[in-house]
Amino acid sequence: MATNTNSSSMNVLSKIFLVIAIIGAVNWGLIGFFNWNLVDAIFGGGTAEETSGVSRLIYAVVGLSGLITLLMLPRLRMVDDPRLVDRPVLG
Repeated sequence: MATNTNSSSMNVLSKIFLVIAIIGAVNWGLIGFFNWNLVDAIFGGGTAEETSGVSRLIYAVVGLSGLITLLMLPRLRMVDDPRLVDRPVLG
């Protein structure tokens, strides 16, 4: 079975975005269950007025990763199940 270079690099990017989104979800879980923000604990901040620039950048990257992962879900499903490759994504 030959692998497509473009497909495998997309798979690596998909995994990177998914890992970043999972890390963000874990942070939200820590906030919800324990009222403790891991990102602010590492990079400083605590309230909206005190949040450091680095923390805001991390929040933005996590948010974008979540959106990109959401848009990639149909493609991730096709990678996992080769039988779906010939089917339309939104059909």
